[in-house]
Amino acid sequence: LFASISNAWLSGQWDIHQMSHPLPTTLITLALALKIGLAPLHTWMPEVLQGLDLTTGLILSTWQKLAPFCLLLQVQPANATLLLVLGITSTLVGGWGGLNQTQLRKILAYSSIAHLGWMILVLQFSPSLTFLALLVYFIMTFSLFISFKISNATNINTLATSWAKAPALTSIIPLILLSLGGLPPLTGFLPKWLILQELTKQDLAPLATVAALSALL
Repeated sequence: LFASISNAWLSGQWDIHQMSHPLPTTLITLALALKIGLAPLHTWMPEVLQGLDLTTGLILSTWQKLAPFCLLLQVQPANATLLLVLGITSTLVGGWGGLNQTQLRKILAYSSIAHLGWMILVLQFSPSLTFLALLVYFIMTFSLFISFKISNATNINTLATSWAKAPALTSIIPLILLSLGGLPPLTGFLPKWLILQELTKQDLAPLATVAALSALL
């Protein structure tokens, strides 16, 4: 709201397509980054997701991301580096944050931050790729949350003992997890591969390398 009002004040119009002044564009980008939980504005996300049940957590991880993304696509930031910095920070924080967690919802929150980082990296070069990554992320996250809900698992220990309750489901969960991690030949690898390709086309090979290394975490 503050960004929209300051834009109207500085430029005399309410239209977000033609935001030319750097102050409101930076403000609205940061505000939307806070809404979807991009690092370094991500600190609320793991804690909030941990406190929610799996169904509400699923809504927060998927549906909640659509509106801010649509706005981010329409606002093209004045300086391209802001989105790149937000993107690369998110992939790194998402990778590091999930390492020493035992709570599944926190791991999923950090996974969400990392995936959003990948999407934001490529947003200004190829919006269609961002949408592909978002769609694949939605499908994988939906599958994982539903699987956890059925097997009633909220931490790694419960997941380890869920074999007795639902063997078929428990054998599928590692595949979904590996796909979410972006392992070839699973679906989750496709958007990452295409994003890396697009980044190298834009002469951002060092950035693509850092992103790829962060995915290994």
